Amino acid sequence: MASLAARPTFPAQELRPVAIDPRVAVGVATRGRPEFVRLVVEHLRLQTLVPAKILIACVEAGDVEGLAAAPDLVIIASQPGLTLQRNAILDRLPEDCEFIVFFDDDFFPQREWLARAIAAFEARPEVACITGHVIANGVCGQVLSAQDAFERLAPVRPDDHDWVDENISPYGCNMAFRRSAIRALRFDERLVHYGWLEDRDFGAQVERQGGRLVRLGAALGVHLGVASGRMSDRRLGYAQIANPLHLLFKRTMSPRLFALRVLTDLASNALKAPRSRARRARLAGNLIAIAEALVGLCMPERAARF
Repeated sequence: MASLAARPTFPAQELRPVAIDPRVAVGVATRGRPEFVRLVVEHLRLQTLVPAKILIACVEAGDVEGLAAAPDLVIIASQPGLTLQRNAILDRLPEDCEFIVFFDDDFFPQREWLARAIAAFEARPEVACITGHVIANGVCGQVLSAQDAFERLAPVRPDDHDWVDENISPYGCNMAFRRSAIRALRFDERLVHYGWLEDRDFGAQVERQGGRLVRLGAALGVHLGVASGRMSDRRLGYAQIANPLHLLFKRTMSPRLFALRVLTDLASNALKAPRSRARRARLAGNLIAIAEALVGLCMPERAARF
């Protein structure tokens, strides 16, 4: 579990936002992590370009405990599940919103993230989706604390990362979309609970309609990788097979990427299973999904039974 023991602090002169942009909304889906949501909301209000609305999709009242009512804050009650909650956010976007940004409830953007992303959208009308550059990710290693995030972001200069990667699938913890490119699109609610690859599926739908997907080096951030609120390891293992298979049939994932994704996760779980209870549970979920796939029963929704 990431720690909140050390309260992040900044020099006073860096706390002043430059401007509120009525075209920009930020959506955050959350469940069971109110202490992190409060920090993320506070941090968003310190961006150099401040979103006009912050939409928080929660499952229970306790998910947003401690968040004070404010004109820029919209609390949305939703059924549980990342895709359901993100769709609830899309359904509540203000009419004048032109750009919607999704952040995880444990993602901390560098204070120029929004300004850099919107500038990139304005400079390149063909770009429909921007994902940022994650400089530290607790999902890939040791879970980070909020203080870790701010310490890593403090010395970072966006101008030192002035690069763009083309044709990059969005990473769900930090991704922005041009609203005109996604008006009829919704996240696939068959990808239950934590979602798993819902970002790749949604990005592929955007790309299919002619939008360009890019990763912006100057849109920097830190993803804590907090474990609470995520799905069980056996459920994740099942989703590691079932969800790519679903995307393959939808044609939002190519056969090559499907094979690479499934074989990589399967091999990683198998190699680490002798030393990790979590990996053994994921491997068990992998094998159940494979067995069900062989008889035509493997579907994303079936992960819910674990």
